[in-house]
Amino acid sequence: MSGFLTLDGKRALITAGTKGAGAATLALFRALGATVLTTARSRPDDLPEELFIAANLTTEEGCASVAEAAHRRLGGLDIVVHMLGGSSAPGGGFAALTDADWQQELALNLLPAVRLDRRIVPGMVGRGSGVVIHVSSIQRLLPLPQSTTAYAAAKAALSTYSKALSKEVSPKGVRVVRVAPGWIETEAAVRYAQRLAEQAGTDYEGGRKIIMDGLGGIPLGRPAKPDEVASLIAFLASDRAAAITGTEYVIDGGTVPTA
Repeated sequence: MSGFLTLDGKRALITAGTKGAGAATLALFRALGATVLTTARSRPDDLPEELFIAANLTTEEGCASVAEAAHRRLGGLDIVVHMLGGSSAPGGGFAALTDADWQQELALNLLPAVRLDRRIVPGMVGRGSGVVIHVSSIQRLLPLPQSTTAYAAAKAALSTYSKALSKEVSPKGVRVVRVAPGWIETEAAVRYAQRLAEQAGTDYEGGRKIIMDGLGGIPLGRPAKPDEVASLIAFLASDRAAAITGTEYVIDGGTVPTA
């Protein structure tokens, strides 16, 4: 067995691979030898056009176009990594959430994975091999009731769906794994910490502490970095993890007190 990690010869789709942990995962997959496509609504200037599929994955039509483009360009997929997620729901607790807010959170955090898998996984099953990685969140275990109720519920649904899919397709050669990050220090997270710092009259480290305290503390003392999340995903997608399926890997610096 090779002593190093490789994705040489693998064909992969990474959703939301233009920013943050998604961009770090895209870069690492390419460095490890994979042929990679990613998708978002618009392509950043620094991303080569041949790596990109423009689509709105919150719609059924957008998911269909991505699956068709991936098959057309690569002839099939060996790995799909569902990085897409986020929340724009208002704060204020459960009573502040409208039906439209709930629908939006489900449309972003659950349904893209369901719709893409429905179109991609049968090809993996037909070949008897493939890897599906669903990126969930520790929020499914530790929701923040004032701000992330709908997001956390959508990620919990994604996790349950992922487990069910793994039980169905693992006997047919397709591995399904979940990755649950905590707070990741992405560009957006840095800007958020800076805003909190300005509001509190403190520095960036003070802003980071406000976020960490809001999560109940991070024993490691810092958030995860995008490259660290990417490294975990790359390992799980590789043949080095060939006996791993149906489970979840938390990368949160110890935020979740129990597993």
